[in-house]
Amino acid sequence: MEITASMVKDLRMKTGAGLMDCKKTLVEAQGDFDRASDLLRERGIAKAASKSGRITSEGLISTFVSADYKSGAIIEISCETDFVARTDDFQSFAKALAKQVAKSGVPTDIEKLGASTFEGEGGGTVEYALKTLIGKLGENMIIRRANRLEVDGSGGIADYVHPGDKLGVLVEISASNISASDEFRVFARDIAMHVAAVNPAAVNRDDVDSAVIEKEKAIYRQQALNDGKPEAIVEKIVNGRVSKFYSEVVLMEQGFVKDPDQSVSDYVKSQPESVGSDLGVKQICRYRLGEE
Repeated sequence: MEITASMVKDLRMKTGAGLMDCKKTLVEAQGDFDRASDLLRERGIAKAASKSGRITSEGLISTFVSADYKSGAIIEISCETDFVARTDDFQSFAKALAKQVAKSGVPTDIEKLGASTFEGEGGGTVEYALKTLIGKLGENMIIRRANRLEVDGSGGIADYVHPGDKLGVLVEISASNISASDEFRVFARDIAMHVAAVNPAAVNRDDVDSAVIEKEKAIYRQQALNDGKPEAIVEKIVNGRVSKFYSEVVLMEQGFVKDPDQSVSDYVKSQPESVGSDLGVKQICRYRLGEE
């Protein structure tokens, strides 16, 4: 019988066991869900079963950037209460895992990450370390998602986590040359803070899905016609509203959060050579706790 990802996920949700343990046990039980659940309980692997169904609406976002700015990671780990999210044990685990994810070659796929060796205190797999933490702190916990940005060539990664650890950002700054100065750190962090505050949907116009733009155009066109505008000027109205749409959702065209009178693009261009040459923004990743 084929063991599907949804079967593995369902068994994990019921038992709290690791993904790899669930998959192996389902294979052994030939797809019999109840038998696999019993096997996990018999082997003590489902020791977190009583907690696995409980809602994990709290937690934190954790980031890590390497000392040379060449790689960075962002992860979201959820738990049941903010009290547990504030504990040293929970935060230490999150920081260690973010550091591990930042390394090249470490998987960001949650199932593969769970099966990888945990490089923090205690060893074992990441899943095993998480289950140990669940047992110690007495709450259900889930590694919800993880991402890594890496610089290919010159440039740098910057991060920002908003106070409270519920919102975090990674950005990749492109450049032909950057300095490892405080000026670069301030500049890159400013960009990350802007992304956290304004939540752009894309870095540049070309990154916006063309289907989204066509849908907006159709709406603007119909609005103009409904308002009784002459067809001869409808397209001008549509183009103007599309430009305004871009200025609201595209990072480089948004008003810079620290100085709305200039765009983010203008802010980037205003940086002196001491920060870097040919500066730009290549990638952004923004996590808010509980969002997809």
